[in-house]
Amino acid sequence: MMRRKTTKLPDDILTLETRLAGTLKPIQPSSDLVQRLRDRLRFPAREEIVSRLDWRRLFLVFGGVMSALLLVITVARAFFHLVGRRNM
Repeated sequence: MMRRKTTKLPDDILTLETRLAGTLKPIQPSSDLVQRLRDRLRFPAREEIVSRLDWRRLFLVFGGVMSALLLVITVARAFFHLVGRRNM
């Protein structure tokens, strides 16, 4: 296991870092901004999520994905079978 080399930072960088830490003070956002963000990030209730689901479309998408997956597997197996015969 390799060990990391620890490098000692020059005093200039440490001084600069200390100066920046003192300059960049945290600020308090305005209550109007916080309220607008809370309104935008509202999580819907469970009933609203369930009412948005369209089960027919969901089954159609699921069936399409499974069909495409089956087609890819079939083509891959056929390709493997054909390439495997040539090497023998």
